[in-house]
Amino acid sequence: MTSEAPASGKAVRLPRDERRRQLLNAAHEVFVANGYHGAAMDEIAEVAHVSKPVLYQHFPGKRELYLALLESHLASLTELLVEALQSTSDNKLRVHATMRAYFQFIAQDSQAHRIVFESDLNNDPDVSRRLEAFNAHFADQIAGVISGDTRLSHLEATLLGRAMAGMAQVSARYWLETDGGLDIDTASELIYRLAWRGISRFPKEI
Repeated sequence: MTSEAPASGKAVRLPRDERRRQLLNAAHEVFVANGYHGAAMDEIAEVAHVSKPVLYQHFPGKRELYLALLESHLASLTELLVEALQSTSDNKLRVHATMRAYFQFIAQDSQAHRIVFESDLNNDPDVSRRLEAFNAHFADQIAGVISGDTRLSHLEATLLGRAMAGMAQVSARYWLETDGGLDIDTASELIYRLAWRGISRFPKEI
C-alpha cells in the first residue's frame, strides 16, 4: 500500500487505519466542494496524494467512500448528542446541552453537516436508511428521558423526540445561513427556551 513519495524517493506506507482517515478527509473535502455527483475518484486521490489503486484498495467505489464518510459524521454527531443527554440529570440542562450540541455540529468549520443533511444523495436507499437509523436512535434517547419524567407513553415521547430533533436541525441550519447575525450562544439559547417551555408543560410523573 503505497502513495506519495517524499524527497528521498521512498514511498510512504501508512497503517491501514491512518490511511483510511487520510482518504476520508480528502473525500470530505471533495464532496463538500462538489457534491456527490460532481465528485470524482481521480480528484479524491489527488487531494489525498495517493494513486487511484491505493484509493480503490480501501474503497471499491465513490458510493462506498461516501457511505463510509456519512457513517463517520453520523457517529460524531451521535457522540455529541448522547454526551449532551448524559451530561446532567437535570432535564432543563439536558435540553439546553442538546440544542447547543446540534448548533456546534452545524457550526463546524469542516462543514460536516453538508454531508449529513444536504447531500445530493439523500434519496439513495442506503443513505436514507442510515439517516433514519440515526434519527430513530436519537429520538429514542430523547423519548427515554421524556417518558421517564412525565406521564407520556413511549410512543408519545418518541414523537416529541422527533419534533425536538427536527426543530434543532432545521433551526441550526437556518442560523448558519444568517452569516453571523446571531452568535451561536444566542441562537441555541432561543431554540432551547422554545423547546423547554413546551416540554416542561407536560405533567410530571409522580
